[in-house]
Amino acid sequence: MKTVTVLGGSGFVGSSVVARLDQAGYQVKVLTRRREQAKHLILLPFVQVVECDVNDHGALRAQLTGSDVVINLIGILHQTSDNGFEKMHHQLPRRVAQLCVELGIPRLLHMSALQAAVSAPSEYLRSKAAGDEAVMECSKKLQVTIFRPSVIFGARDRFINLFAKLIQYIPVLALAMPQAKFQPIWVEDVAAAFVNAVDEPATYGRIYELGGPAIMTLQQVMEAVMKTTGVQRPIIGLSTRLSLLQGSFMQLLPIKLLSRDNVKSMQVDNVCQQPMANELGVVPTDMFAVISGYLVENNPRGAYDQFRAAAGRVINARR
Repeated sequence: MKTVTVLGGSGFVGSSVVARLDQAGYQVKVLTRRREQAKHLILLPFVQVVECDVNDHGALRAQLTGSDVVINLIGILHQTSDNGFEKMHHQLPRRVAQLCVELGIPRLLHMSALQAAVSAPSEYLRSKAAGDEAVMECSKKLQVTIFRPSVIFGARDRFINLFAKLIQYIPVLALAMPQAKFQPIWVEDVAAAFVNAVDEPATYGRIYELGGPAIMTLQQVMEAVMKTTGVQRPIIGLSTRLSLLQGSFMQLLPIKLLSRDNVKSMQVDNVCQQPMANELGVVPTDMFAVISGYLVENNPRGAYDQFRAAAGRVINARR
């Protein structure tokens, strides 16, 4: 069995990646700040959950030792005093790639973001580009693959679910950047791309864009959520100037829903410039085919039951 160490494995995307790695027969080590947050993964038969502060270089080095593959899924949408974009999106991927070289770990898969570029309007996208460059600097010594997904949706997302919750309580929705374009991709398709690429030589040294089958404006996404939930609210689309003003205000709130930097990211269309590559073995799933189920039934217990059921199926299949 190959040992795959996953950074960010207890998060939204990470949970799906880890479940698929387990089903594929890999030995998986999940590094997380708090083991309690990954209890839904502990049930999976080939998964080991380890508490580790990835910002502690010595601790990270110790946990990566002995790995055959490393997958870095760590990313943040909002900066804090402890964790900023530069630290988490640039310096951390650099350290992970360098540790892979030092420890003789041959394979590294890294999560970036669609439209990451040094000239991008937002610090988020610029930091992602810097991280990609740092990882690719090691591509002559490592088998590196980088994924740049559009916005990701799924049962535990903070995108579709956020809108669904907002419209329950807000009589009128003032929507920032309503004409911003996205190509939403299902979390299970993203996870499949990662897992299918682990042992696929054609993906070495490549950067892949990941997007779903449909390009939609933010307002169209919002309207789809309303149609699915049966809750209709008037939408007031804000200009770029008012969107930036809204972001400046909302980033001061205790719960971060939107920031000025998020608005700047939406100034660039979040759509793919190339179709899904054949070697990834993924046919993107239509958003409308899946959101109706999880918008109605999405809750922490439901997510826990899904992983418990998956673990049971795997155990029974291997008996």
